[in-house]
Amino acid sequence: MTGRSATPRVVKVPLLERFPWLVHGFGTGAWGEEDLAAAADLGGFKPIIMRQTHSDVVHRVEAPPATRLVGDALITRVPGLLLVVRTADCLPVLLADGENRAVASVHCGWRGTRARILERTIGEMTAAFGSKPARLVAALGPCIGPACYEVGPEVEASFREAGFPSAIFRARPGGPEGGRAFLDLRAANAWLLEQCGVPAANIAGVETCTHCDTGLLSYRRSKGESRRMCNFIGIISPKSK
Repeated sequence: MTGRSATPRVVKVPLLERFPWLVHGFGTGAWGEEDLAAAADLGGFKPIIMRQTHSDVVHRVEAPPATRLVGDALITRVPGLLLVVRTADCLPVLLADGENRAVASVHCGWRGTRARILERTIGEMTAAFGSKPARLVAALGPCIGPACYEVGPEVEASFREAGFPSAIFRARPGGPEGGRAFLDLRAANAWLLEQCGVPAANIAGVETCTHCDTGLLSYRRSKGESRRMCNFIGIISPKSK
């Protein structure tokens, strides 16, 4: 998928579309917060939008909060709440538990990934809803790709200390040993999901690089892009069917 004209406003994943009781989507550069309220298929949903801080903080949401939550993951099984994560290079991950009708949205930047925020989220879903990792479905959205995400040796070292495999990094061509490398953010989180017990067959992704595709927003490409793409998942209210 190359160029703005080839990019739809919202990208959906077949793995999640098989659940008729939920809505989901990975927003593109043409999809923002104002579109959440305007979308016909999201009518009646209450968007829950966090102040994201690249943490491992997970919130269980049962009603629209009085003030904006601070953290990087949301879980619920309450219909009508739209769990939103905003990205512009970081990886958005949407989780669905078909057995217990529970969902989650997770913001996975490199700091949150290193802190194993997906592991924390799955643990919270297990404790709150009885979710079984082997029954969860995970959709990984667009993020900066491994050919574009250059990081310093201190980042690579911190991931190794956190137990991540060396395969999520590739050396910079022609660079010195121990120098800067490229991080595969999608592979790191897919590995973490499998470590948590989510089967590989239950993990799907949108293999698109935000840095390369001009129809998507990229903090690095635009040197400090302030806008964010909105990615969402929610449970349809029975009365809305």
